[in-house]
Amino acid sequence: MPKSVAFAAPTLTLAPGFRGRLAAYWALTKPRITFEVVLIAAFGFILGTPGAIDWLRFFHAMVGVGLLSGGIAALNQWMEHAADGKMRRTATRPIPSGQVTPFQALLFGITLTVAAEAYLCPTVNPLTAILGLITAIGYVWIYTPLKTRTWLSTAIGSFPGAMPPLVGWAAAAGTLSVEAWVLFAIMFFWQFPHFYAIAWMYREDYRRAGIGMLPVIEADGRRTIRQTLLTGVVTVGLSLLPFWLGLSGWVYLVGALLLGGLFLQSCLTLARTRTNLAAKRVLRASVVYLPMLFLLMTLNRL
Repeated sequence: MPKSVAFAAPTLTLAPGFRGRLAAYWALTKPRITFEVVLIAAFGFILGTPGAIDWLRFFHAMVGVGLLSGGIAALNQWMEHAADGKMRRTATRPIPSGQVTPFQALLFGITLTVAAEAYLCPTVNPLTAILGLITAIGYVWIYTPLKTRTWLSTAIGSFPGAMPPLVGWAAAAGTLSVEAWVLFAIMFFWQFPHFYAIAWMYREDYRRAGIGMLPVIEADGRRTIRQTLLTGVVTVGLSLLPFWLGLSGWVYLVGALLLGGLFLQSCLTLARTRTNLAAKRVLRASVVYLPMLFLLMTLNRL
């Protein structure tokens, strides 16, 4: 199929009516990603708690983060619905498949985002709401439009993408310390191998949609491999800092080294073979690595 020809939107697969519409709106929130965002924010909250955990504040923070993540996801799909319709892996999303209109998605996304901000400020603290607003603006209005303009969008999008532990920490402590920024840095650099692996696997899809991520715009993959290895090493190096800062203990240090070794092994395999299968292994390793790292850090802190 010529690259200029978009995929036809598939016919509706959901039953019409309330249940089908509800499922479509639920899909707009990207539930799996929202769950991961809330999970990392929860780890940030527990790690940032100076004494006993305030479970009521924890509940309010996680509700607000969930609303915010769902709103950002809906706004992102609203902005990218034309590109989504051109890619095999996204053509069945609610807007390109015709389950909701772009205006409905826009209204839904704005409602969730505003609700999240209105909820976080009085129930948690203003700093958490401010960081949430920065995340929304950075992801939706800066990162998303740049995806079709420059391959540097991955680096730019990694800033709002690394906010969950920072938001969680701010929700618990009401301030941001060096330890909080270390968590931010770990998640910031982790995103490069993660998203480069996705872009490597679906580079034809991204090329068709005009999204110029690094694996899409270069033919030999050399810079992609180099940056994947470099950011992978930096991520693992940064993962040792929580131990040296006293945020976690020896059990975490040993676990971080083991997890980091497995993560880097997948990156090295991609560098050696440069296959889609190797990229898929990097993606799987990255999906396991980050939550396990934060979980181990949190358990060893308690």
